[in-house]
Parts: sequence; structure tokens; C-alpha cells
Amino acid sequence: MARSTAPSPAKPAKEPGRMKQLWQVLRMTVRADRAALWLMLAGLVLPIVASVVLAITLSADNVIGAVLWVITGVLAGILLFLIVLGRRAERVAYRQISGQPGAVGAVLKSSLRRAWQASEMPVAVTKSQDAVYRAVGKPGVVLIGEGPQSRTRRMLEEERRNVARIVPNVPVHLLHVGPDADSVPLERLPKTLNKLKKTITKPEVFAVSNRLNSLTKTSSLPIPKGIDPTKVRAPKPR
Repeated sequence: MARSTAPSPAKPAKEPGRMKQLWQVLRMTVRADRAALWLMLAGLVLPIVASVVLAITLSADNVIGAVLWVITGVLAGILLFLIVLGRRAERVAYRQISGQPGAVGAVLKSSLRRAWQASEMPVAVTKSQDAVYRAVGKPGVVLIGEGPQSRTRRMLEEERRNVARIVPNVPVHLLHVGPDADSVPLERLPKTLNKLKKTITKPEVFAVSNRLNSLTKTSSLPIPKGIDPTKVRAPKPR
């Protein structure tokens, strides 16, 4: 009986483990942000040094107490190291996608709190891929222009009039993310949104968002979806 010569199905590529992913993010971050390494080392070492000092000062005669102090310092140092790494890696990722079409949508999708209602797809876009994004939160409606202000200012004003017509009693804020000197840097967009004065309640946020979504039409012009900053990986070494 002839044996089957059909090739066996290829196994799916195995995804890198957590430690390998962490190492890739660390390398990417340090390569693009030289200050990040020193900040992470400071976050790791300072809690350990502080715990050793406290162990000697407060538990010199108690071995178990001294060990617990040191263990606490090590755990706190590792936690602070990971927190600093996460924030600096996010900052590097934002810089990498800054200026690309859809970058604002990526930030709105991945970095806003649950109190905000926003989409990674723009509500208006031109053939040159300048776009306007909309976010609804407790400060009201925020319209964000992606691109040079000279080209997005008119789009923002038109969208502001549309929003004011649909929800006339809700505040509307205009922001620009682009190459202009007075524009909001992409990495500071979530912080800028959260600093706006809160004027409506959480139930009103959902009501306003639903009304705007039901009565407005998104432009049909194609635009790349936002790049998720949390999934940016380090480039492969040549």
C-alpha cells in the first residue's frame, strides 16, 4: 500500500513569551529613549536601598523583620521598574506613529478612560488624509483635528456647527494634533483631554454619544486605521 506523500500542515508560528516580549519592549525603549534606562534603574534601586536602610534602622535585632523589609523593597523596585518602562515605552510608541494617518484614532482607542466615548475612525477626512476625530466625555464633545491647522481648521469648524445643531446645550472643544508649534503633541493627547473641565454626567455622556452616532455620517473616504501603540514591537536586528 502506497504511503501518503502529502506534506503535513505547517505549525503556526509560536508567539514570543512574556519575558521575550518584555525584553523586546525594553530594547526598543532604551534604543529610542536614552534617559529611560537610568530612570528605570533608579526606580529599581532606590526602593531596595530604602528598604535596606529601614531594615537596619527599625529591625536590626529582628531577622524576620529585616528580611521582610528587604523583600518589600525588591518587590517595590520591580513594580516601579515596570511602571517606568510601561510609560516610557508608550511615549516612544507614540513618537513612532506621530504624524501617520490614524495616529489620533489609535490613541483614542487605546489610551482613554472608560468615561470617554470615542472611535478610532474619523468623523471627517479629506483626500490628503487630514481628519477630524470626535470624543465625548464629561467635558462635553471634543473635536480633534489631525494634520496642519491650515487644512483642518475649516473641517473642525464645520463639524463644530454640526455638533452644535444636534446637541446645542453641550460644550464643544477643539484641539489640533499636527506639525504646528501650538498643536497638542500626540503623546499628551490623553492627558489634555482629561484636564478639560467636566460639565456633564456619565449618563449624559452616553446619551450625547448615541445621539451623535445616530444622526451623523462618517466620511466614506478611506483612511488607515490607527496603529495600536501597545502592540508596537522592537524592530528585528539586521
